[in-house]
Amino acid sequence: MNKVEIDKILARQRKFFSESRPDVKTRKDALKLLYKNIKEMTPQICEALKLDLNKSETESYMTEIGIVLGEISHMLKHVKSYAHIQPEYTPISNFPAKSYTMPCAYGMVLIISPWNYPFMLAIEPLVDAIAAGNTAVIKPSEFSPNTSKVIEDLIHRTFESMYVDVVQGAVEECTYLLDQDFDYIFFTGSTRVGKIVMQKAAEHFTPVTLEMGGKSPCIVDSTANLKLTAKRIVFGKFLNAGQTCVAPDYLYCDEKIKDKLIHEIAREIVLQYSVDPISNKNFPRIINEKQYNRLKNLIDKDSVVFGGKFDDKKLKMEPSILSADFDSEIMQNEIFGPLLPVVTFKSIDEAIEQVNKKNKPLALYIFSNDKATQQKVLNSCDFGGGCINDTIMHIANGNLPFGGIKQSGIGAYHGKHGFDTFTHYKSIVHKANWLDLPMRYQPFNKFKEFLIKLFLR
Repeated sequence: MNKVEIDKILARQRKFFSESRPDVKTRKDALKLLYKNIKEMTPQICEALKLDLNKSETESYMTEIGIVLGEISHMLKHVKSYAHIQPEYTPISNFPAKSYTMPCAYGMVLIISPWNYPFMLAIEPLVDAIAAGNTAVIKPSEFSPNTSKVIEDLIHRTFESMYVDVVQGAVEECTYLLDQDFDYIFFTGSTRVGKIVMQKAAEHFTPVTLEMGGKSPCIVDSTANLKLTAKRIVFGKFLNAGQTCVAPDYLYCDEKIKDKLIHEIAREIVLQYSVDPISNKNFPRIINEKQYNRLKNLIDKDSVVFGGKFDDKKLKMEPSILSADFDSEIMQNEIFGPLLPVVTFKSIDEAIEQVNKKNKPLALYIFSNDKATQQKVLNSCDFGGGCINDTIMHIANGNLPFGGIKQSGIGAYHGKHGFDTFTHYKSIVHKANWLDLPMRYQPFNKFKEFLIKLFLR
């Protein structure tokens, strides 16, 4: 899309928002139509995800379509109450008055989505933005072109361009969008690009939500149920071939259970993905050749404990377990693929110390049946969110805020937290005229000073 077309979209949206800000009925009608069209277009969405990432229909619905439909259902149920004026306590110093916060849309929102969950990570934040009363421009990823095209078809089928539209393209188009004066920017992607987005937003003092990632640890102590632990680690790590921002990036286990845990994980890989995952038609592929080659270069054959096979033509890698330490190349950056390095610790204090030496991750998982250990890890480590005795399932609870901390992200969304993200709360004091306390006005005297100190303490 060229710059002239982009300018026209932005001009239409600015005009629409300034002249007729969407009320709750308009928002709900839009969300109902979006829900209906997603249901009707589910086969096309699944086909696009299959072409881009080789996702099965089940995985596509479970991790993308179903989550979006759930978010729409939540907003349809609650948006009316979320959009209400909220009464607040008025101190006696403001008597006689009433105080309240007034939820207001920011205005024109830019949503930049990634390729790993290309449908869900474009449409779920859109649902929250629409519920809050904004207009929106979506910039989907150029690396998942089939899904990006379906997103465009869905949006054009559901919304007028002045309300919501899609800008296709690559770096040039995204850069041009970031140069424009949006009222809010919502970005999901890498930390490297997140820095660029934040720098561009700062030029216009535009607030941002940045959803990024990092090396999310999966800590397993000697009290964990190893069979169930392995089952849940394999699910979370190798979903979408490891191309998940909240996937366990590395396994950090007590040295006493390393061999047994690796055995159980290898067993679970076979149970969940067969003895030949590369030939498994339901196992996703790596998104493109660049990412595939990056992952291949991380495989040190001498460190492979299980797996290690790949197929250059299919761009597929089997789930693999690798022995590592914190100096290994694979431990320097987020993996974002089906490679699971295993590092060991002697004590939970050592594990906490090492985790805290790294950047703050998006997620952390602790497998332990010892409550003191669970709480010690949660209280001592900084991370976006996580689970005790499971992986990634915290994102399946729409009532929990999803977001990172520092290098792994800024801000959060999902459910009420998503509505809040795209909402500015105006603070209002509505003063009555039947009484006007004189103590705040000049000239001051000792009596006024006494009253001020009486009320303001």
